[in-house]
Amino acid sequence: MQDKKLKILWELFSVFFKVGICTFGGGIAMLPILERELSEKRGWVTGDELLDYFAIGQSTPGIIAVNVATFVGYKKAGLLGGCIATFGMVFPSIIIITLIAKFISNFSEITWVKKALTGINVAVAAILTNAVYTFSKKSVKNLFGFILLVLSFVLIFIFKVSTVYIIFGSAILGVIIAACRGEFRK
Repeated sequence: MQDKKLKILWELFSVFFKVGICTFGGGIAMLPILERELSEKRGWVTGDELLDYFAIGQSTPGIIAVNVATFVGYKKAGLLGGCIATFGMVFPSIIIITLIAKFISNFSEITWVKKALTGINVAVAAILTNAVYTFSKKSVKNLFGFILLVLSFVLIFIFKVSTVYIIFGSAILGVIIAACRGEFRK
């Protein structure tokens, strides 16, 4: 029994370490990688659960991917699993940032680093575009969802409304509509 628990904890650490070390862009850019690793390869969570974890992770303090790692780790192995998965996700960043701080002064001024980051930014933009498209296909399930998507986009990009207000407003609107439909009585 103890060996099985250790195996699960090691697997949580190693999977999230791998995700943490090979992803740039954070947050929503990690969605396709997490979906492949957690849903498709291992079956730890469903696609809908992962979207729910992302939604919660986005509306709570902290980094989305770290929050998702915590949720998945907790689901698989309780509190210790949540801690181990979280550590696995952040450990690569700790290593990389420590090495950069220790050995390279003016890191961002080095020409090859600038060029590499420019290329990475373009790749991250493509990954983000794909992730947003995939996320919206799974999240927008009816006319209300589509209207909320368009309205949120307009409020954020044209009227510069803070995303915090959009998230809270959408949550309140969703609860009100569910209550009006009587969905809480089921």
